[in-house]
Amino acid sequence: MKKIIVTGCNGQLGRQVNKEIGDEFELINTDVCEGDGIRSLDITNVDSVIALAREVKPYAIINCAAYTAVDAQEKDWDLSYKINAIGPRNLAIAATETDAKLVHISTDYVFAGNGTKPYTEFDQVGPVSAYGTTKLAGEKFVEQFAKHFFTIRTAWLYGDGKNFVKTMLRLSENHDEVSVVDDQVGSPTSTVELAKAIHYLLPTDNYGLFHGTCEGSCSWADFTDEIFRLAGKDTKVNHVSTRKYMEMNPNSAPRPAYSILENYMFKLTSDFMFADWHDAIAEYIKNM
Repeated sequence: MKKIIVTGCNGQLGRQVNKEIGDEFELINTDVCEGDGIRSLDITNVDSVIALAREVKPYAIINCAAYTAVDAQEKDWDLSYKINAIGPRNLAIAATETDAKLVHISTDYVFAGNGTKPYTEFDQVGPVSAYGTTKLAGEKFVEQFAKHFFTIRTAWLYGDGKNFVKTMLRLSENHDEVSVVDDQVGSPTSTVELAKAIHYLLPTDNYGLFHGTCEGSCSWADFTDEIFRLAGKDTKVNHVSTRKYMEMNPNSAPRPAYSILENYMFKLTSDFMFADWHDAIAEYIKNM
């Protein structure tokens, strides 16, 4: 059975990757802290990463690790660069040394978010936050150091773990109404769909940069409306502007107003299709 190193295995995507491919591959699960069947790995330490890769001789490395606290990173650029840029660089170096494939997950935040049509993999990047800047640096390191890689930019991810969907449902338990921005648009994406895409690409030589989000788009407020409808909640959703939200949350980092990604490379080079976001969130709520 081929071996795959999974970083960030305790995160939403790491857990779903285990469910998606755990029966087909021998997974070496790693995270910051050691645990039941989980090995401790500091991806920011190149020697540790290379040592593990040499020991395991993996078929692939799937990097689900990232620093995703968008607001906190504005005050801690060093840690952001270490995890989101140096970490992927180290994994890319280790993958090349052991002739392994690398799957790296990136983000819509690499774009400025001022577009008017869905971003393709060929569009100009221009991050406006620490998170977006450091994730873009990670992409560049992967491209520079990895021999066989799939970089997948995703957005608005939810799955088994802390996420927007669960936050809204928790708020609905003790709030009659919530205020959510209605002028930031994107494509809510299930980890189930993203893990399927990773599974699809893994055995191929279809390397390069991909966008990977559920089909269709909405605002955060529209998404919340649909979450509450599916969950049978009668909590009112107040649709507010980003400016109003920033007034209420002055320490919030800049976020892209337009985050819709077009899965152009998947469509140009394969027959893989992501589910529509309505169908994916309906399935998620049903299985919660």
